Amino acid sequence: MKNMGRLTTGKLEQARALITAAGVDVWMTFVRETAEGADPVLPLIIEGGLTWQSALFVARDGRRVAVVGNYDADPLRASGDWDEVIPYVEGIRQPLREVLERLIPASARPPRIALNWSLDDAKADGLSYGMALFLENTLKGTRFEGSLVSAEGIVGGLRSRKIPEELRRIRAAVRVTEEILREVPRFAAAGRSEREVYDWIQQRMTERNLGFSWDRRNDPIVNTGPDSMIGHGIPSDTIRIAPGHFFHLDFGVLYDEYASDLQRTWFVRRPGETDLPEDVSRAFRAVHGAISEGAALLRPGIEGWSVDEAARRFLTSAGYPEYQHALGHQVGRMAHDGGAILGPRWERYGKTPMIPIERDQVFTLELGVIVDGRGYVGLEEMVVITETGCEWLSERQNEVLILESA
Repeated sequence: MKNMGRLTTGKLEQARALITAAGVDVWMTFVRETAEGADPVLPLIIEGGLTWQSALFVARDGRRVAVVGNYDADPLRASGDWDEVIPYVEGIRQPLREVLERLIPASARPPRIALNWSLDDAKADGLSYGMALFLENTLKGTRFEGSLVSAEGIVGGLRSRKIPEELRRIRAAVRVTEEILREVPRFAAAGRSEREVYDWIQQRMTERNLGFSWDRRNDPIVNTGPDSMIGHGIPSDTIRIAPGHFFHLDFGVLYDEYASDLQRTWFVRRPGETDLPEDVSRAFRAVHGAISEGAALLRPGIEGWSVDEAARRFLTSAGYPEYQHALGHQVGRMAHDGGAILGPRWERYGKTPMIPIERDQVFTLELGVIVDGRGYVGLEEMVVITETGCEWLSERQNEVLILESA
């Protein structure tokens, strides 16, 4: 059967080395009823969804076995990605045990079965509590009792180490996002409300059949002036673009199932104004320079907290307060794609700022400051990690963009 899953095939091939590096015998993705809350890793290893309890195994020796409900079996066979697809009708318990017996040698003492749970990485935490309890009960009394370990290193590596096809899709998503952003000044003008701009951008996304990088109720985030909600705010019907204010967008799309995440800032010039006010120029230089400081350090092997620290230090030395988030997160299937981050060693980030950065990971670099009486100036770019540093995936904003007053 001709292979139908070009991306899934590449990711499953990638998984074998990750499993070996993790020192486990088998990686198991265990799911059910995936239409409403699937494991985040699932789209990387199969196309479509699953209904009954389903176990997808990748062994250390590379064998791939799927144990699924009988009505889910044919699509997995047709994909060509699985060496064996085992359908069941009455229950998964017996075939699941039998597959583990075949995949894990008796000499494995103790056996180690990696499952998708994590304390720190939301995208590696796809195993539900109910399914974990079911599996523990299923393995009770067998040689696999007590053998379950976290697969966060496997899942994190699989999501973050982009194969060429993933990078192609991300580059395309960035290009489409930039095309829409270039159109914004044709609509956004003094007098338009945040909500009007938000509706217009969502209409452009609908026309181009694009998805949303995050919750569509907050994509795009639209800010204008000093009274706007900063962060994951709701666009206002009453706050309007006005001369002397910043106008800011945080915007991302899903294109061919991969995400973008960019921020751009404009200054609304007053009639007759030709030069940028000093507080506007100063704020932009500080934000732009801090991002440059972070980018200059990015390379394989460095830990994300030190990249964040460099950007944070630059910003505070320029006289601005620290930003209250990480400098950057990974982008892939979604805008926030889990794994290592470029962030401070705060409790809420767990160990993710201490995970060494790797080649072919895609990150944002983002921060901003509030300027009294003018609003928020924020920038966000996307980069991919190379052998020696990073490459800009987005066309970087190097100067303040201008919106003219009517």
